[in-house]
Amino acid sequence: MKRCLLLLLFLPFFAYSEALFSSTWGFYIDLPAGYEYVDGNARDRFSFSGPAGVMFDLVVYSGAYGSINELLADVNGKLENRGNSDSFKYNDKDAAITVLDFRNYRGWALCFDLKTQCKKTFLFALAYGPADTADLDLMHISALDSICPTIEERFYPGPIMEYSYPRGKTQAVTLSGGIKTNIRENDAEASQVLIEREYTICTYYINTSLLQEAWQRYYRFIYRDSWDRILNPVSALAVNMGSSRANTLEAKRVFTQKALDHVQSFIYERGSGKSDFLNLVTTVVHGRGDCDSRAMLWAIILAQANIRAGMMVSTHYSHAMGLVDIEGAGARFESHGTNWLVAETTDDVDLGLIEQGVSDPKHWLGITFD
Repeated sequence: MKRCLLLLLFLPFFAYSEALFSSTWGFYIDLPAGYEYVDGNARDRFSFSGPAGVMFDLVVYSGAYGSINELLADVNGKLENRGNSDSFKYNDKDAAITVLDFRNYRGWALCFDLKTQCKKTFLFALAYGPADTADLDLMHISALDSICPTIEERFYPGPIMEYSYPRGKTQAVTLSGGIKTNIRENDAEASQVLIEREYTICTYYINTSLLQEAWQRYYRFIYRDSWDRILNPVSALAVNMGSSRANTLEAKRVFTQKALDHVQSFIYERGSGKSDFLNLVTTVVHGRGDCDSRAMLWAIILAQANIRAGMMVSTHYSHAMGLVDIEGAGARFESHGTNWLVAETTDDVDLGLIEQGVSDPKHWLGITFD
């Protein structure tokens, strides 16, 4: 029987770092914490500086080049770059990755064909830093991996992960309850690599004023990387739970509780890496995971029914819970202008009920995925 624990909490708003969306070209970037805009015209040229002297430049070339190879040859020549390039496909877009080794700088660059209807348009991004400063590669890779050349890639693995870990063939899987669906064979491994990489980056910010911002980006990044990897299983689960009928407040509440019951039934298991976060492919397919993975999976399931959801995390309590924008009684958490209803995903309690021992507002951080 579910325990009836009801704490009416009113938790405070937490600000977060804003990502950049270009309404002109349609690209989106979510740089690591601490990157600041320092130069450009805020239209087709952007330059950012970040921690430890890292730099990130993004340029959109429209009508200036006929191909990616032509653009790379020109830029590499002007920079006197000694690094090699490799072509690949990113979500059906022509793309290329380049090692940067010029003057006293090292790093990486990415180029995408934006496939606009008129002029040939390319997005070119460079992430680099002083060659004599060690351990900057992860920051460069994360910055480039945050690029969404078009808005549809907001819910697609990043270009660096796509290049480094091709997703492989489709394979059939059976979820709990006998629901048949499919995933890509390399997605679980790739997702776990992404999680550990971004966790390592978060540790750079320990004992700094940017730590909360870094944690919020960490969860946003995992959400973005996971969405398409688990789209088929999550869609199948949502349909089985009645997502098509979740069109009234009562029906939304019923669906939200069903999704919560589902993740609460999982076997508790932490990831094997330093992050303790088990990737969502393994979580949804095998029905196991810790509080972080369950809360995020629950939020994605709700999104399939057009129910706005997020999560809240606490390093103090070593815990995470779900958030949902829905009416009704229960513990509340105010974040980003919304008074969210709280969901405990690892204990057998109803929506809106949480333990008194994890209720101190100052120890929680809100994560939203809008």
